[in-house]
Amino acid sequence: MKSEVVPIRMVNEDTFFIEMIDQKELPQNEIWVACKTVEDVADAIRSMVVRGAPAIGIAAAYGVLFAIRDHGKESFDKYARLLGQTRPTAVNLFWAIDRMKTVVEDYEGRDLAGRLKVEADLIFEEDRENNLRMGDQAQSLFTKPSNILTHCNTGGLATGGFGTALGIIRAVHHAGNLKKVWVDETRPYLQGARLTAWECMKDDIPSTLITDNMAGYFMQKGEVDAVIVGTDRVAANGDVANKIGTYSLAVLCKFHNIPFYVAAPVSTIDPNTPTGKEIVIEQRSSEEVTHVSGKSIAPEGVKVSHPAFDVTPGNLVTAIITEDGIFTSPYAF
Repeated sequence: MKSEVVPIRMVNEDTFFIEMIDQKELPQNEIWVACKTVEDVADAIRSMVVRGAPAIGIAAAYGVLFAIRDHGKESFDKYARLLGQTRPTAVNLFWAIDRMKTVVEDYEGRDLAGRLKVEADLIFEEDRENNLRMGDQAQSLFTKPSNILTHCNTGGLATGGFGTALGIIRAVHHAGNLKKVWVDETRPYLQGARLTAWECMKDDIPSTLITDNMAGYFMQKGEVDAVIVGTDRVAANGDVANKIGTYSLAVLCKFHNIPFYVAAPVSTIDPNTPTGKEIVIEQRSSEEVTHVSGKSIAPEGVKVSHPAFDVTPGNLVTAIITEDGIFTSPYAF
């Protein structure tokens, strides 16, 4: 592996703050955005400077730190709501806020901000370690060279490092069992074309970019051996919310008898959500559909619907790969 991509870095000055690589600007420009307040963090999450469920959770943890440092312990509820409203589908966001809340409630020392920084750093570090373990867990599924298709971006940019689904692909590649990864472009925000393709090229992972509506073509030709995707939330019954277009891939896999795997850190599994029907699906700006790189590609005034995620029923999922093991239906989290 050449140089590991991460979405967030620390700035260790008198007043601690973080910087996030602006994922809207990639791959053309590598611009780091300073986030010094909880409002900065919330704006970065909402505007997709940072995206990917694990990375959003990490960012939110630092947002809580900044809120308590700047506004005091009594401000927690106010700023937890602010952060929680940014991206409602990603359960890691709420998991990280709850973890920081436990520290706020239980800590009795004099340096609460310092203790919160330790916890936020741990969330960051643990995510990368969990991703490495997830890659190890998946080795038993790929014992011969395979063509793997993935959707959206689930690499270092979306996590604390290495990646979930793309991390597994990295691990398979390092083990010598990857022929090629098919990279879905992932309309309308093009996380595959802009981010996953960029990460693959930086790490010398053999890859080919395709448009989303080409997946069935390559499956029909026998050129896809497996699909691996990430997830923003797994319901208790194994239903999976992920980037829009994931459900279509699962249906195609079912028809073509291709394994459909989901990479899910344990923090993404939500036992409090019974089924996918209860998952709130984020509705995003119509401009993300009608424009590409700021240029309009649709008639002015056209009506647009833009759900950012869809839900794949658990019975279409071959297995859910976590850092703690590989789970198959019937799921009972």
